[in-house]
Amino acid sequence: MKEIRLRFAPSPTGFIHIGSIRTALYNYLFARRNNGKFILRIEDTDQTRFVEGAIENLIESLHWAGIEYDEGIFVEDGKVVQKGDYGPYIQSERLDIYKKYVDELIENGHAYYCFCSKERLESVREEQKIKGLVPKYDGFCRNVSLEEAKIRIANGEEYVVRLKLPQNYDVKFHDLVRGDIIINTDDIDDQVLLKSDGYPTYHMAVVVDDHLMEISHIVRGEEWLPSTPKHIYLYEVFGWEKPTYVHLPTVLNKDRKKLSKRQGDVSVEDFRDKGYLPEGLVNYLALVGWSPEDNEEILSMEELINKFSFERVSKTGGIFDKDKLNWVNGHYIRSSSVAKITDLAIPYLIEAGLIDDSFAKDKYDWLKLLIRTVQESLDTVGDVVEKVDFIFKDHVEIVEEDALEIIKGEQVSSVLTAIKEELNDVEVVDEEYAKGFMKLIQKATGVKGKNLFMPARVALTGAAHGPEFVNILVLLGKENIIKRIEYVEKNYI
Repeated sequence: MKEIRLRFAPSPTGFIHIGSIRTALYNYLFARRNNGKFILRIEDTDQTRFVEGAIENLIESLHWAGIEYDEGIFVEDGKVVQKGDYGPYIQSERLDIYKKYVDELIENGHAYYCFCSKERLESVREEQKIKGLVPKYDGFCRNVSLEEAKIRIANGEEYVVRLKLPQNYDVKFHDLVRGDIIINTDDIDDQVLLKSDGYPTYHMAVVVDDHLMEISHIVRGEEWLPSTPKHIYLYEVFGWEKPTYVHLPTVLNKDRKKLSKRQGDVSVEDFRDKGYLPEGLVNYLALVGWSPEDNEEILSMEELINKFSFERVSKTGGIFDKDKLNWVNGHYIRSSSVAKITDLAIPYLIEAGLIDDSFAKDKYDWLKLLIRTVQESLDTVGDVVEKVDFIFKDHVEIVEEDALEIIKGEQVSSVLTAIKEELNDVEVVDEEYAKGFMKLIQKATGVKGKNLFMPARVALTGAAHGPEFVNILVLLGKENIIKRIEYVEKNYI
């Protein structure tokens, strides 16, 4: 049986789109499920779009997401290296290979030189649009003889090489998601295979690379579906065994349009920067267009591998629901250790100016208590700044209507006075003392229940509801508790 080999082959054009990372994930899951190999290849034939550092960023994003590959492009000691028996894995280093196969197509009559100028091509397309036709190349250079073409090239004429499709020929292939597909060549363009700069187009390079690298399954976005018949035809004329094709549904926003940078976060970096955990993002992304048989929603990478199949991938676009992502991510935050979330939260607290490096080092146990206090309420690690901001203030403003009503209660003054008096004889508010603190206040005032606890909470946090009150007492400490009560007594009572 032929070895299962899949590849992820992005272009180094900057950030990695959330749809692309899902494509990589599905490739990875299928390869691992079937004991196959997963390869990372770089498709950089469009040199005008190359972004410096994009390859390193791509590899880092895959590593962060836990999507590991077996061969291809790696970064070691800060340098991009290639590993595997099928290299080079960067297309710009394979130009001689593509040229050899382009020449073979030309010699066998399956491709031809085209000398049409950009102006002529634009004019033809405009005319076709006016006539209501599908804009495509009109075959003007199809019948230029090879001898004439070589003379024109020798004379310095600029050219491209185009695929010479037969007329009225049905190209057939099977897609694991979409079933059997038949497209007639009369509805397809004579695709450019080699550009005037000597670089192959995606259509030429991808077929040659996938064949030479023995790729068994090509898993990519549905935007490539219209190009697949051209690729299938190339496999046919070369006499190569065709791979299995899988075209994945597009990741859509709530308006059922493709996720766009203009509408907010779309890259892995965007979500990472906001404090999404890799486990949360990967778990949720797997469900955008696929579901397991048991409809389970919280799945580890190992569980995803064990349950994944293309048979359960949807034909329609998957809606990217931020609320659902937050729910999944929140689960992983709550399931993580306090130390892990604390370590992840510290950079956000530093960036917000709430703490500095020395504070993070010297008060690490205090920070762990801080994170433990709000961990249950976090959707992302980045949410921590908003959740804990009130702890770092000298005092809090009371703006909520229910909180304002509570602080005006008739027994509030005696409760707050008792808190201050109780703290006069205490040096440190530790956890053990804090646990029995409100009982001491109850004993001193005779006030019980909500009338006791609610005014204390409002005075110290500014809100009627919030995190564990014992933790709040320990986090604030004696001096800050007294300061806040005095501010409330002066401004609200």
